[in-house]
Amino acid sequence: MALAMKLFSLLLLLTLIPLINAAGLKVGFYNKTCASAESLVQQAVAAAFANDSGVAAGLIRLHFHDCFVRGCDASVLLDSPTNQSEKDAIPNNPSLRGFEVVDAAKAAVEAQCPNVVSCADILAFAARDSVALTGNVTYQVPSGRRDGSVSNISEVIPNLPGPSFNATQLVDNFASKNLTAAEMVVLSGAHTLGRSHCSSFLARIYNFTNTTQVDPTLSEAYASLLQTRCPQNTSRFSPITTAMDLITPTLLDNKYYVGLELSLGLFTSDQALLTNSTLSSLVTKFAKHQEDWEKRFIKAMVKMGKIEVLTGTQGEIRANCRVVNSGSTTTTISTTGSSDGVASY
Repeated sequence: MALAMKLFSLLLLLTLIPLINAAGLKVGFYNKTCASAESLVQQAVAAAFANDSGVAAGLIRLHFHDCFVRGCDASVLLDSPTNQSEKDAIPNNPSLRGFEVVDAAKAAVEAQCPNVVSCADILAFAARDSVALTGNVTYQVPSGRRDGSVSNISEVIPNLPGPSFNATQLVDNFASKNLTAAEMVVLSGAHTLGRSHCSSFLARIYNFTNTTQVDPTLSEAYASLLQTRCPQNTSRFSPITTAMDLITPTLLDNKYYVGLELSLGLFTSDQALLTNSTLSSLVTKFAKHQEDWEKRFIKAMVKMGKIEVLTGTQGEIRANCRVVNSGSTTTTISTTGSSDGVASY
């Protein structure tokens, strides 16, 4: 009985650790140690956005891909001399972007406040600033994250939701990160921004089944447009991309949900939101009420930014976001296989 109680206590502690760590985050964490941190990041993002508006979608996605693998610890930013870090995995290479913006923001912050602001917080701030630039939506980001020293290519595919996921897989994946099904639908709305490589949806527009060339849940006109854009033999490393939201591809708004109801969802995982009555009712609601979606999106982004964070004395504050500090060890583990069902977005 005593052993059972000890095991239960240990299990409870392990369950609570992520929540305890998240409690270490707070708005204005750097007010006394680096008051200019958030404004410096905002300036770096704004400068990059003025030159290339596409970096906003890239930074939002970069934050998402970081948080879903090992938590929000900036592990996705780490380089590997053998190309075996998270950024080298199929869902991230070659499609992830925004690294140079984080580098610029980090350099500006380090010049003002050396060894104070984490790369993980800079990435969270940059994602928030990208939301503001594309959707005119602002919110406060609790900070105090620390940077991890591990980045494994083998951990990416098992943790990230793929473009071929069905509704059950999506719900289960987000649940494993302590995010609800409703929050999954809300965060999927980020697909209103950015572009996708052809490899993520080729299976929907060519040889879908033995009897059907195109996924019947996809608009025929849209499928024809995509076929024109993406030849059947397009490689995942091809530079060809297409907007994920056909209606307002450069704005963070609710038109993603409007598009879903018009059979304009680009990925199988987008279409999956209409295959479940609970999820589809949310799609209908957000398609009609943009303000409601915006409020929920902000809350979901803040919650996502707390996934398995390192705080206090955990981790480190990297001097360079691409490498661990001297004396630390970056662990990279090779994976010999990959899932064809998870292509780069």
